[in-house]
Amino acid sequence: MKMCSIASGSSGNCIYIGSNETNLLVDAGVSGKRIESGLLSAGVDPNSLNGILITHEHTDHIQGIGVLARRYKLPIYGTVETINAMLRLSSVGRIEESQLRFVKPNEALFIGDILVEPFSISHDASNPVCYTFTNGGHKIGMATDLGTYDSYTISKLCGAEVLYLEANHDVNMLMVGSYPYHLKQRIVGERGHLSNETSAKLICELLHDKLQHVLLAHMSKENNYAELAYETVRCEVEQSVTSFGKMPVITVANRDIPSEMVII
Repeated sequence: MKMCSIASGSSGNCIYIGSNETNLLVDAGVSGKRIESGLLSAGVDPNSLNGILITHEHTDHIQGIGVLARRYKLPIYGTVETINAMLRLSSVGRIEESQLRFVKPNEALFIGDILVEPFSISHDASNPVCYTFTNGGHKIGMATDLGTYDSYTISKLCGAEVLYLEANHDVNMLMVGSYPYHLKQRIVGERGHLSNETSAKLICELLHDKLQHVLLAHMSKENNYAELAYETVRCEVEQSVTSFGKMPVITVANRDIPSEMVII
């Protein structure tokens, strides 16, 4: 199993997930050209893609999806509500009905040799989901754009060897920043985004002896910075990891530069 963040942040998101036989994108929230360039820099031929999974219809997750879908004739996976909301946006353009694949939370499906399980998240969108990916006994879990988490979220992500998790904002930076009050309340609300502190607590809930890598993602440009997110999470995880005897590698996904390929 392989994972690479092509783009991550409040301005655009795209993740590559792959096995030896199957290549997938999760979201396409930056331009098609930038996604192609990111894939090539990671050693992935865009022509080898087997599909795009959508988490939800917000622009920072679907900006490049129309271009990629038409250019490479790719199937698009998402909930009925997400896909319908996406198709109503003129910026997406025409996508053939034959390319649409509807998923349901908690109903796993195979795409190639990767077992994909969509699961519900709390965000202000039309039936949004995140995904886990399993192949050859290895599991990758991702969760971004969720205002809160609970035992259901933990049950879906547990056992993952690689986690791609939101660390969107520092609460203090957000509250003293320039955002209007209603936007601040949206971000910290239960249908908004996870803070650094809450992300750290979720990671601690998911610690196990085979967790290898945590990639912190979907970082706000205005209300966070990489060093702060990293240190907040690292300090919290270090205090909890003693019973497992192994500290996972923690890195921060960059908004402009693809991450290193994580391989398990």
